[in-house]
Amino acid sequence: MMTQKISKFLGQILTIAIAACTCGSSSVAASKRFADWATISHPRHGFQIAYPGNIFAPSGGQSSDDGQVFVSHDGAAKLIVAAFANDSGATMADYRAQLLNENYEGADIDFAPIKQNWFIVSGTRGTMHFYERVSFTCGGRLINSWALLYPASMRAFYDRAVEAIARTYSPGAGHEGRCDGL
Repeated sequence: MMTQKISKFLGQILTIAIAACTCGSSSVAASKRFADWATISHPRHGFQIAYPGNIFAPSGGQSSDDGQVFVSHDGAAKLIVAAFANDSGATMADYRAQLLNENYEGADIDFAPIKQNWFIVSGTRGTMHFYERVSFTCGGRLINSWALLYPASMRAFYDRAVEAIARTYSPGAGHEGRCDGL
């Protein structure tokens, strides 16, 4: 049930982001370096991720205990991070299929590795490109994810942002790192 709620929350954010982020000129120059990094630490679920604060800022809405949305200063891109208990007991394969069906239906998937405890779904839907990394931790009882949505026309810039952010990502295992409280 909670997985469905979070998936619905993320799906709503993705739908809003894809609709709101249309192609157009960006005030973020492709040559701008990634600087002023900020770190997101989820105290209850223990994951961490950092993002360039000179590009993204927390959104004024669409956040909850389990997820946050960050918007590029020019409004062209969205960074979404979430961690939540897998209350429904969804398998990784089931959750991946649900994401593809609900959030990325009709997308042209260009990168989609699947490993033992995580997967990535990346591709283009309409004018938007997306990259989402999902990790199952604590024996599948905890789902950590982050997604970056951006105009396909700005891939040269934002693909570098994805690579930089990905290097900072550490999936969580509870606030004490022992899958406690799950």
